[in-house]
Amino acid sequence: QVQLVESGGGLVQAGGSLRLSCAASGLTFSRYSMGWFRQAPGKEREFVAGINWSGGNAYYADSVKGRFTFSRDNAKKTVYLQMDSLKPEDTAVYYCGATHSLNAEGIMRKGYGMDYWGKGTLVTVSS
Repeated sequence: QVQLVESGGGLVQAGGSLRLSCAASGLTFSRYSMGWFRQAPGKEREFVAGINWSGGNAYYADSVKGRFTFSRDNAKKTVYLQMDSLKPEDTAVYYCGATHSLNAEGIMRKGYGMDYWGKGTLVTVSS
């Protein structure tokens, strides 16, 4: 059974930092591209960042580029999202997802179509 478990969410002031983690089990982790997505209250889920199987290529939504850093540790079957210079508009439930598609970036930027999803972790940024 595949599981993706997010952690690291919480309450932080604007300008602060958080580091999210997503631990995977039940899949051959190194064969999957991974993504982070978020859903704010009343809004649709949106793409935040993606990373290829090796960690050599990470890509970001324009809204977080330069502030967020996506990395992975295949030995630990875990991905990380370092979030710096947080803004109140970053407040959302953050989800990680996994896909084995060869068009991973195309799928992720649509915000859906991942093979597996986690249950999410809440990030709240106060002004």
